Amino acid sequence: MSGRSGRGPRRAQAAALAAGETTAAFSHGSGSSREALKGRIFLAALILSVAIGLVMLVALIVKAFVDGLPRLNLDLVTSFPSSFPERAGIESAIWGTAWLMAGVSATVLPIGIGAAIYLEEYARKDRWYNRLIEANIQNLAAVPSIVYGILGLAFIVRGPLGLGDVVLAGSLTLALLVLPTVILASREAIRAVPASIREAALALGATRWQMIRRQVLPAATPGLATGMILALSRAIGETAPLLLVGGVTFITFNPGFDLSALDSPFTALPLTIFNYVARPQDEFRVVAAAAIIVLLVLLLTMNSFAIWLRNRYQRKW
Repeated sequence: MSGRSGRGPRRAQAAALAAGETTAAFSHGSGSSREALKGRIFLAALILSVAIGLVMLVALIVKAFVDGLPRLNLDLVTSFPSSFPERAGIESAIWGTAWLMAGVSATVLPIGIGAAIYLEEYARKDRWYNRLIEANIQNLAAVPSIVYGILGLAFIVRGPLGLGDVVLAGSLTLALLVLPTVILASREAIRAVPASIREAALALGATRWQMIRRQVLPAATPGLATGMILALSRAIGETAPLLLVGGVTFITFNPGFDLSALDSPFTALPLTIFNYVARPQDEFRVVAAAAIIVLLVLLLTMNSFAIWLRNRYQRKW
């Protein structure tokens, strides 16, 4: 009797334990299904967001091509802006954009790559001023472009430098805008070079600068060039900073063909497009659409060249 009475509580205990495990398994399964459902909803929201952005982008590009293709001809790029839409062109804007990009390249290339070399190869991470520089570069990369326009107006066009509303002032303002991007991209390219390359060069008796100049920089050249081209691609489409630093929306002469152009009034493709779109006549919007096509072709050409350069010369360590 005592054995039977002992088996009864044990059986009840085992049944209760089995029921608890079943309940826990059920609750765990329902929790996993809820998490999976949340994951699917989040993924669907992401796909929907990307789809909406792509559809809007494609719609704008198609609209520009449909409106601008009839006006896209040689006269567009060889004529100056005009009050008559049938004679309006973008020649001065193309030359102004070319001079702006030349000034940006000449300014950003040595400063951006030099800063990246210092931060990656020479700067000590435990020094407070190096940490401060890195924090400022990270923050400046996210500053809106209009802020750089205000800075250029206050310190470059007027203020300490007082250059006036000329090509050089616009180039320096755009250089400030893209400088953090160039520094960050250059640092990534330099950081991608394996440490064994540096150690081998130093072991053979090279100085630190010889190691950087003969080993690190040649190996990082594709990444450096790609970052530079992408930075110029951003600068070429900026409008707000140029409006603040005195870029003219209607100009009927080219800046020039020598260095004296840096001291000349200027316009650029985004400014000219802005001017044509603001006109009340519908014919000017057709000219603006054609100018948008030209700007898109320039941007796609630069980005395609950056991709080709990266794929052509990229090394796998």
